[in-house]
Formats: sequence, C-alpha cells, structure tokens
Amino acid sequence: MTAGAATPAPGPGRSSGAGASAGTGGVSGAGSRERILSRIRSAVAGAPDVEITRAYRTSPPADPEGAVELLAERVADYRAVVHVVGEAEVAATIAAALARRGATRLVVPDGLPPEWVPDDPITDDPPLSAAELDGVDGVVTGCAVAIAETGTIVLDAGPGQGRRALTLVPDYHLCVVRAGQIVTGVPEAVGRLDPSRPLTWISGPSATSDIELNRVEGVHGPRTLEVVIVR
Repeated sequence: MTAGAATPAPGPGRSSGAGASAGTGGVSGAGSRERILSRIRSAVAGAPDVEITRAYRTSPPADPEGAVELLAERVADYRAVVHVVGEAEVAATIAAALARRGATRLVVPDGLPPEWVPDDPITDDPPLSAAELDGVDGVVTGCAVAIAETGTIVLDAGPGQGRRALTLVPDYHLCVVRAGQIVTGVPEAVGRLDPSRPLTWISGPSATSDIELNRVEGVHGPRTLEVVIVR
C-alpha cells in the first residue's frame, strides 16, 4: 500500500481486522455448526413427536428364476461380466474367471466359503494399506443383497465381504450372489439391510463421464466387475 492510501472500511459481516478477531476469537466451522444446531433445537423445543410412515411402494415377489434372469440382464447392462451357474459350478467358474485374467494375488475377506477361495489368498489381517490393496490383482467376495430391477449389489461388511476398502481400491472385483439374496426392488433391499452398517451399493464397474459424455472407468472403484449368480 502506498503512503496516504485509505484503508477500506469493513463491509457488513466483514471482520475489521486482527483486533476484531482477537476480541471474538474468530468463527470456526465447528462454532458455526454448533450455533446452527442450537437454533434448530430452540425452534423445535416442545414440538410433538411426529410418526413417520414407512409405507414404501414394493414390488410383488418375483419367482426365483425370473429374479435371477432379470438381475443378470441388468448387471450386464452396466458392462459387468456375468455368469449364471448352479451351486456345483461356482468354484470352477471362479477359478476359470481368475485364470482368464491371470489373477493370482487375490484378497479374500474372512467368512468366504472355503470352496470359493483361490489358491494362496491374501488376507486382510492385519488390515492392508491402500498401497497394498492397489497392488493386488483383485478381490473375491460375497454380498448381502442384490436388486434385480436395478442390477445393484449391496455389501454390508458382513462375512465374506470385508471392509469397504477391499472392494473400492483393487481394480478387479469378483462377487458371488446367491439366488436367495436377490430381491425385486430397492424397498425390499432396504428392508433386509441394517442402516447402521457400512453399506456399499454397486451398480456395475466404477464409471464416470465428463460434460462431453466421455466414459472413464475405474476412477472411484474397480474398473472390472465380474458377477457369479448362483441359481
């Protein structure tokens, strides 16, 4: 600033400088949050409890074979690789899929059925770092539920699924879905899930696109999703 230049006066809501900050202690993000919440609490104090109706529209249960076919069709629409097999074929289908990719360094979460586990699996105990997960060939998991109408698979970190990072960092995810885990629509899926658990909703391989609709895969999760649906 040149000599004699005037100092602009603070406008509305603007701090007048260090002195004002020192006097008020400044306004932190946490302070703003508490002030807003305090005003909300004051506004609703004494208000009666309101019962929230959860009468979501649901779909009639699909026959098991129809649900399997619809899920396979919708998952394939997302450019995922889909196999529909019988129980006796699951292990061989997993082994063949991994062999085609040349995938040998596979992370396997606790609780996966032994017959689905590839040779020399990598465990997540102690937890693998992000760099270690990025260096594996992929991950093999089960799921909590699958939604036929939307082609969505949901993981809840239960047995055979592992923590969320296991299916977000590796570039390849092979997921096994049993027919009994398939529901018709989203409301039915929500009804089966525990909202307090960490839920991962997967609709095909990770993909995004820019304003020109150029599709880029593998930005926010696995570039390749392979799904084995067990009739």
